[in-house]
Amino acid sequence: MSTRWTSPSTDSICCVFWLLHLPQLFSTCVAFSLVADMGIWRGAIGNWSMSFWCICFAMTFIISIVELCYLYSNFPFFWHNICVTYACYAALICLSTSIIYSITYVQFVPYGPFRDRAIAATAFSCIASVLYVIEVTVMWDLYELKEIFFYKHTLRALLKVLETFVAGVIFAFLSNTSLYLHQPALEWCVAVYSICFILAAVVLLLDLAEWDYIPFRPFSIFQLVLTLLSILLYVSALVFWLLYQFNEEFGGLPQRFMDVSCIDGLSYDMCTWDQQLAVAILTAINLLVYMADTVYWALQVSVQTRG
Repeated sequence: MSTRWTSPSTDSICCVFWLLHLPQLFSTCVAFSLVADMGIWRGAIGNWSMSFWCICFAMTFIISIVELCYLYSNFPFFWHNICVTYACYAALICLSTSIIYSITYVQFVPYGPFRDRAIAATAFSCIASVLYVIEVTVMWDLYELKEIFFYKHTLRALLKVLETFVAGVIFAFLSNTSLYLHQPALEWCVAVYSICFILAAVVLLLDLAEWDYIPFRPFSIFQLVLTLLSILLYVSALVFWLLYQFNEEFGGLPQRFMDVSCIDGLSYDMCTWDQQLAVAILTAINLLVYMADTVYWALQVSVQTRG
């Protein structure tokens, strides 16, 4: 059964969302520009933050053009599913970027124009996250989202969004290739993150597509198998990452002070040991999310089987 919604006129809807998209575009663009203007002072974390703000700006711009030109009817996927899911991602991205950028970089920058720009960029990133949250709320009010995938199965969608989002943050830290290159066990960890991200993204897209001809029970079992596979892969990644990064017998550094980059007072970037620890924590978090996903899907399959 296709999803239906009730809404005001199309023109009024476009007007409402443009009132949100314009400040979203402005906030992400200003945050990106302020950090870009810092030159070599922006550091690796600044480049990482810029990439996320740039992605949010580009996606918001594309969505705005599609809505302005009324092109959404040409998409096979349910357009409002895509919009609300993206808005949730964008809110998480801007919020996490604000937190990580301020904790790992801004507080270490000396007082002056560069610190002021970094603080201003963080503020605009926070504003953008609030605007994206408002967009989700507005969509809830304008449409009957109780029948839409993201809201009909809130827990299922939230778990998939978290799985892909946490993997995306892990990839940001792995942009420092020195963390894993030339070490097969650590390269395996990167492969695990990539494989699980792709699997979760495919499942999320299939749900967003609202392909009603897919039988629920076989599709649920299929997702349950994929989630179990992801758990096994993440367990291996967590074990290898901890052993090869923090165990001296495998060439790791168990203590932070043993990393030269962490005791260099002239460095304003997140040191290598901290990045390794961040990846380990995020890996453990995503493993817990996948475990919760497995429990949820096991219950769903069990209920459908008894029915």
